Amino acid sequence: MDSARPNKTSRIAKTFQKVIHLKSATRNNRSRNPGFCLLIPQEKLRCCESYHQFETEDAEEAREEFKNRAAMAAFVAKLFATVSAVKAAYAELQMAQFPYSDEAVQSADQSVVDELKSLSEMKYSFLKKQIDSSPPHVTVMLAEIREQQSLMKTYEITMKKMQGEIENKENQISSLQQKLQDIVQSNKSLEKKMNASGSFSILDNVKFSEVNPKDFVLVLHYCLRSVRNFVKLLIREMESADWDIEAAANSALQKNGVVFVKRDHKAFAFESFVCRQIFGGFNDPGFSLQSKSSLSGDNIHQRRVFFFEEFKKLRSVGVVNFLKRNPNSLFGKFLKSKYLQLVHPKMEFSFSGNLNQRKMVNSGEFPETEFFKSFAEMGRRVWLLHCLAFSFGQEVGIFQVKRDSKFSDVYMESVTADVFAAADGGFRVAFTVVPGFEVGRTVMQSQVYLLPANSPARN
Repeated sequence: MDSARPNKTSRIAKTFQKVIHLKSATRNNRSRNPGFCLLIPQEKLRCCESYHQFETEDAEEAREEFKNRAAMAAFVAKLFATVSAVKAAYAELQMAQFPYSDEAVQSADQSVVDELKSLSEMKYSFLKKQIDSSPPHVTVMLAEIREQQSLMKTYEITMKKMQGEIENKENQISSLQQKLQDIVQSNKSLEKKMNASGSFSILDNVKFSEVNPKDFVLVLHYCLRSVRNFVKLLIREMESADWDIEAAANSALQKNGVVFVKRDHKAFAFESFVCRQIFGGFNDPGFSLQSKSSLSGDNIHQRRVFFFEEFKKLRSVGVVNFLKRNPNSLFGKFLKSKYLQLVHPKMEFSFSGNLNQRKMVNSGEFPETEFFKSFAEMGRRVWLLHCLAFSFGQEVGIFQVKRDSKFSDVYMESVTADVFAAADGGFRVAFTVVPGFEVGRTVMQSQVYLLPANSPARN
């Protein structure tokens, strides 16, 4: 039994020695190369190698696809640049034809041909799948530069074309302005001749037995032209004298309080005032110059003959010359009465700084100023209209339309056409501009200033 113990002890000792040696070896290995060792089977190693192979193939395909896309993008950019170049060349060709330049046309035509050839070559390359552009980013950059250059060239050509059109329009405008100026000068010359001679050729051949309401309408229009000329002169004088035009217009309408649609419509207020004054008493044979006119007798035929002779006498004479020769005529008395009635002393003083014209007219003389000549010509035409009306041998009447009356196209016409497009619920009369006339059963419409029925009115 004693011999067995040493064997057992020796085995235990060997075991401890192995363990101690293993620990010391592991400690030394950790100090030199920290980590651990892992054994991988061969099957797994082969699997990993195949994975890395697949990954490399995918990367190559992706690179190839990216390269193709870049080449296609470069091709498309080049295509757009070439199309822009074709447009620029064609625009240049059009520009060279107006005005025509043989050298410029040939150069532009060759540019168009060259660019179309480039397009054809690109089409051939695309069909053959030969669109490789190397390097693509350089091709794209050059294509963009070329496209921008072509666009700039097109814009420059367009600007030149538009500049040419502007110059052409300016030349046309200048030509039309010159024509308009010539026409205005011609009209002024004719008007001066007409006013100087007093001629009215339309009625030169009218016979006593043939007078009719159509002749009255012609003379009425002839008369109203002179009324409007005088109103324009009146407004110019007011502006030169620094009048408040709005206040003057309101006063001319007897403080009617009309709200005018447009600023220049205030002229209708002054025309209304002038017509009220100059046509006042029109329905009386003697124009209400006397309390009882000697021309209101029962002999209608004799009265007709008298007025027709007066009409013939005054239709073809210069008004100032006639007044100098016949200062005490019925027409002279009419003109004197109307001037003193229409032209207020304060008005005349503000226009001329004195009352000399008024004193001359009041004493039976007639001044030769532009203002009085314009007034006298208006008076002559009104007197002609009056004489013609009483040449018919029929009852003569004149009428004004009351404020806020409903518009009737039988008895009225509007002095402004735009009011009909601006209103929806009917119209009301703001004031009468030109009175209406009745000769027998014939009615000449009055001219009125209209406002929409629902428009506000100032009191």
